[in-house]
Amino acid sequence: MQQGGGVAMKRGCKDVNSEGAGVQDIGGDVGAGRSDSGGAVGSGAAGSVTGATEAAVNGSGRSSDASAAVSAAASGASSTAPGTHAAAVGSARASASPGSRFRAALLQEKPLQIAGAVNAYAAMLAQAAGFRALYLSGAGVANASFGLPDLGITTLNDVTEEVRRITGATSLPLLVDADTGFGSAFNIARTVREMIRAGAAGIHIEDQAAAKRCGHRPNKAIVPSGEMADRIASAADAKHDADFVLMARTDALASEGMEGAVARALAYVEAGADMIFLEAATDLGTYRAFTSQVRVPVLANITEFGRTPLFTAEELGSAGVAMALYPLSAFRAMNKAALEVYRTIRERGTQADVVGRMQTREELYGYLDYYAYERKLDELFDREKNPEEG
Repeated sequence: MQQGGGVAMKRGCKDVNSEGAGVQDIGGDVGAGRSDSGGAVGSGAAGSVTGATEAAVNGSGRSSDASAAVSAAASGASSTAPGTHAAAVGSARASASPGSRFRAALLQEKPLQIAGAVNAYAAMLAQAAGFRALYLSGAGVANASFGLPDLGITTLNDVTEEVRRITGATSLPLLVDADTGFGSAFNIARTVREMIRAGAAGIHIEDQAAAKRCGHRPNKAIVPSGEMADRIASAADAKHDADFVLMARTDALASEGMEGAVARALAYVEAGADMIFLEAATDLGTYRAFTSQVRVPVLANITEFGRTPLFTAEELGSAGVAMALYPLSAFRAMNKAALEVYRTIRERGTQADVVGRMQTREELYGYLDYYAYERKLDELFDREKNPEEG
């Protein structure tokens, strides 16, 4: 694992401003007069999100008034139809913080289904499909962006670059895989600050050794519980946004069993974790026993081809699970589809036989709001050609 120390990769103000200003300016005009379906987080409700979600998410109960306030704050972030995402992103950013929107989504959906997205466009599709929260997988960054295995090879800067792209394209709150924190105490603190700055709603940090492996592979090495608690304490201390979600992942089931996993989870909560990610459980009884003892929201990783069966959301909810994660489902489907297209073109000399399986140009343009951007460009060019007199 690279340690993540040293100077952060900087994005020049000129580049950020020129890129961001262009999108924001166009997006603001494009979204004017249209339904703000993707980010209708009302300014009145935004102020009440923090208190209401804290009570409900931490299991201390929720009043109907608090629930209504939070639902109003998050209701618009659940789905963005093609043609509305630009205005939605700006509206959501102007009100509730990403962390508060994630906590609000937990109140709206039991369990909260979290869709993995390897890039900004995939995130937009997940939002259009109706998901209320997104996830950026460390494996997804390593595999999709670098062609590398998920063995702790990528860095903090690699991940935050993808975070910025995704949070710039969608209003949904984004949970991010931060591996083991990208280093020791000071590095972990920096990880939290950089993730907040990039627009993440929260991160999870795991208790594997720095030379980590996939959570569903054998021979995982985990650090002592005290060392992991120190990681969490360092991360909690660095939070300057109280709503930013700090989740602790434990891989201890495989080596320490239920008793060890529960003891670790409780220690991590004591150190400052808001939620727990229980990795590689193999049956609903395990989730049920775990959630009955760990009284904070628990996430189940429903990844394909791993140790955890593909339980339904209803089954997980009945076992006390608060969040169901699908980290790479769409990515795996994309990969298989892409390989089939490549092979077809290569073998047959044409893509004609697989065009019916492709997203059409019009569908792509719809999700990107392409024509609205094009109209805005036409307006700008028309102003240059015909400046107002006087």
